[in-house]
Parts: sequence; structure tokens; C-alpha cells
Amino acid sequence: MTEAPALNDIVNVLQQGNTAVAEQLCRERLLRFPDDEGLLILSSLCLQRQERYAEAVRGYARLTELFPDRAAHWTNYATALRLAGRVDEAVEAASKAVALAPGEATYYVMLGQAQLQKGDYDGAQTSLLKACELDPASPEAHIHAANALAAVRDTQAYTLLRPWRSWLPLDAPEQLLLAHLLTTVGIADEAYEVLSDLMQRAPMHLPTRLQLIGLLERRNDLDAAESLLADTTARFAAMDAHSTNEIAHLRATLAKRRGNAEEARRILESVGPRNDLDCAHYFLLADIQDKLRDPAAAMESLAIAHARQRLELAPIEPIFFEPNTVVLPASKRFVTKEDHARWPELAAPETRHSPVFVVGFPRSGTTLLEQMLDAHPKLQSMDERPFFAILNGELEDLGVRVPEELHRLNQRDCDELRKRYLGLVAEKIRRRWDAQLVDKNPLNMLNLPLITRLFPNAKLILALRHPCDAVLSNYMQSYRSCSLAGACSTLERTARAYVAAMQAWLRDCEMFKPDVLMSRYEDLVEDPKRQAERYAEFLGIGDATEMLNYDKRAKEKGFIATPSYTEVVQPISARRKDRWRRYESAFEPVLPILKPMLDHWGYET
Repeated sequence: MTEAPALNDIVNVLQQGNTAVAEQLCRERLLRFPDDEGLLILSSLCLQRQERYAEAVRGYARLTELFPDRAAHWTNYATALRLAGRVDEAVEAASKAVALAPGEATYYVMLGQAQLQKGDYDGAQTSLLKACELDPASPEAHIHAANALAAVRDTQAYTLLRPWRSWLPLDAPEQLLLAHLLTTVGIADEAYEVLSDLMQRAPMHLPTRLQLIGLLERRNDLDAAESLLADTTARFAAMDAHSTNEIAHLRATLAKRRGNAEEARRILESVGPRNDLDCAHYFLLADIQDKLRDPAAAMESLAIAHARQRLELAPIEPIFFEPNTVVLPASKRFVTKEDHARWPELAAPETRHSPVFVVGFPRSGTTLLEQMLDAHPKLQSMDERPFFAILNGELEDLGVRVPEELHRLNQRDCDELRKRYLGLVAEKIRRRWDAQLVDKNPLNMLNLPLITRLFPNAKLILALRHPCDAVLSNYMQSYRSCSLAGACSTLERTARAYVAAMQAWLRDCEMFKPDVLMSRYEDLVEDPKRQAERYAEFLGIGDATEMLNYDKRAKEKGFIATPSYTEVVQPISARRKDRWRRYESAFEPVLPILKPMLDHWGYET
């Protein structure tokens, strides 16, 4: 009679965190029971937890040989293969698990993760959304599906994460991913709740601390970020190379925020990028070099940053990075006079019941303008949200081409779309119904047809900035949207995107005759009081004094989901006016592209 393996003893050791000891016990017992299913599972799990993935792969592979009809073994095998970097084989193994158990959401989640790592974004979305369909209550399915959608900036990622509070607590890796995704879709205050919950449960979990430090900086809570950074470096004397590098980047970011650009540059240049695709390192370094008035070094860093960003994002949506692609394709779609003539006369909200839309090419002062308006008690903004992109997508899904076929919308359609829009707003902010809504999204300038169809009496404010300054600032940004990243991948492409957006705006303004106030960034920073009075007069909201306290209001808001989050918590300054002149040699081939808009808006070069 053979002695049964003491599986319970091994499980107890493993649960106590003694992974190496548990693995040794497995080895000893496997000498006597080499094909025991439980021992092979525990042994492979121990190896995986020690990050000895190649050895774990062999254990799971043996299980698939012994028990080829068990989907669980195939999915464990796929996970180990994925962690070992053998992604093609991981997809194949995960597909086998799905084929064996097509009604199990868990196996679709594992397949989707492998497909995402492989770069098969369409396949990953299909698998992970199928997992959500099979198990609508699964946090794991929703989080990983949102991750796949967020990779391509699909607005559905936002909706998949709504029930997150009911999911806590989660395992640390999934809770960290949830926090990251909430930040990505612009719900960073909720991400802070998620990380705070995890910190309370696991105060010595280093990845949680590092992510929380970064989020505190993004919320403009520099004192708290620095305090947690100091505590972390004191508690963790020894760190792996990845964590050490991440600590250095956090320290450099905080040094930059405190005005010590020299120290920030020294840190970044000494530690280097985190990996071969780390474009963020070079975008941050370029910003610091720009602050130190070293334009040549900044342009060199930007060239590296965009090259690495292209390597990361081009596999997702390659069309946006092709040499001769149309920049900002949305700018090429428009309503003809014949189409507009077919629009039926419909009832619509009055001006005071319509949002105020703040638009303009990105990096033209829209965030500053929004914070000023939000500081007024009669106005309420909601930070930047892609609500009209969501409405566009939903209409396209129903077979209505936007904007060409907006004439197909009847009274009920428009009423329902306005209700849908207000529902999206209510999910983002606690609406104050005594205040008029401010919807700031720069590239809503390309959504003027749909805005006009739903809110024809709305007032719009167009933010303008010297085209060269706007182009330079966009070229220096690390956009995660493939469309924007591709459009801003070179100075020339950024200039073409600027011209395309402005020409589309002027074309649509000629068609729809919206009620627009033009706000020049240069005028705003020179005389904020006068410009605040112009905004108040245009909007009919009385005294403009509160608008001048915008920086206090911005600090109270915490997270601001735009690249300007570091600037709008400071008093207005003209220091970024005419910044492009330090880069005049780089702009020489770009000026002819921008000339039509320079002339139209009356800017000098």
C-alpha cells in the first residue's frame, strides 16, 4: 500500500508564504509520486510564485499531457507560458481551454490576456467581452475587458468599470490594475479610493505604494506624495531594479514640480528609461530640458520619445502612424449644404438650459479657461470627458453616419440623445441644477454638427493660441490616443493636424452659425481680469471676480485629467507665451504649413 502525498501539509506551508519550502516538499514527494495531479499543480504554482516561469511551464505541460481534457490545466499552462514570454504558445494553450469549456468565463479571460500581450487587440476584446457576457458579475472579466478596450481608447472601458465598489477587495494585482484603469479613464478620485483600500490591507506592498505616490502627484498633493516616498525609501532598503528605477522617476517628477529642474534632469539622465518602450521617460526629460532653456537637448529627447511611442502604439492602430495617412480623419467628415437643408425643424433647449462648450485645438488654454469658468458659482464643469465621442459611436452602431446623416434624427431621437448625454454627465459629477454646465473638450470643435443638432442655442468659447506655440506644446505631449499620438508624432504632422482642425471648424461655423466667443490665450495671460469680464458678459452670469480665484478652485478639485494639471493650480503666467521662438530653426519647414491659419487669426512670426 503506497503512502498518499501529504498535500495538506504542503498547502499549509504555501499559505504561510514559505514558497521555497513548499516547493522542496513537492520535489521530495514527486520522487515517489511523479504523476500525482495535486503535487504537480502545487509544484508548478510554487515555481510560478518564485518567478521561475520556465520550470513552471514544464510542470503545467506535464499536467496537460496526463489530463488533456482538463481545461484548468490548459489555462494554467497558458498563464505560465505568457509569463515566460512565449505568447504565441500561450494563446494556443488558452484557446484549447476555451474549446474544452466554452461556457466558462474564466478561460476567456485567460485567452484575452494572452491575446492582449501578443498585440491582438481585436481578438482580446472579443474574448474578454465574451467573458463579461458569460459572467456579468465577474470583476476579473470586467477589469481585463476594460484594460483591452482602454488600450485602444475605446470609451466603453469607462462603462465596464462602473460597479467597481462592489468588487472590493480584490487580489493586489487586479486591484492595482483597476486603479490604473480608473485613472486612465479620468476617474482618479475613485482610483485613489481603490489604492487607499489596498494600502490599508497591505501597507507594505511596494507596487501599491509606488502607484499611490504617482497618483498623489497627479492630484497635486505634493506634500503627501513626498511623505509617502520618503517613508517608502526608508522602509524598503533593498529593492529590485524595476522598483529602484520607478522610485527615481517619482523623485525626478517631484523635483520638477518643486522647481528644481536641474536635480530632476540629473536623476533622469543617471537612471535612464525603465524599458525599451519607455517613451514617458523621454517626454519628461524633454519637458525638463525645455524648462532649463536647452532646446537642442529637448528636441533630441522628443525624437526618441516619439520613436518609442510609435513602437508601442503603432501595432494597436497602425493607420494613424503611416507616413501618408490623413491626420485627424474626423476633420474630413462634414455636412453638405444639401444634407443640412434636410434637417427637420425640432424643438431644443434654450441657451440657459444648454451646456457651454469650450473647444479649441489641444494645448490652447482650454483647461485654464475651464477652471476659470468652474470657479464661478453659476457654472459647473466636469473635467474633460469624451461624451460626444460616445454619442457618435452609439449612433454609428445604429447605422447613422455622423455627421453626414444627422438629418435622419427626429424629435424623439434628439430628445433621447440629450437624455443620454445628461445621463453620462450625471455619472461623472453630482450635478448642481442651479448652475449651467460647462463641457470642455478641445476636439469637440470637430463635433460641431452634432452639438448644433442637439443644442442649437448653446454658447461656445473657442480657445486660441499662437499656432506655433500650440503645435510645439502638442508635439511635447505624450498622448495615449493612437489618433492624437500619430497626429503629433512630428512637428510637421502636428502642424497639419492643427490646420485640418481649424479648417474644419471654420467650414462648420460657416454652415451652422453658432454663437461663439473667441478667447486668445495671449490676451488671457496679459489681462485675466478683462478676459474674465468678457466671459461673464458673453454668458450673462454677472460679476466675474470669482473666476480670478481659479487656481484655488483647481487645487480643491484634486485630479485634473489633462496635461495642464500642473499649471492650472498656479497663478496665471505669461512664461509659456512665445515659447516656440526658442525652437525657430525647427519651425522653419513648418511655417509654410501654418501660414493660412497664422494669417487668418492674425498671428505674427
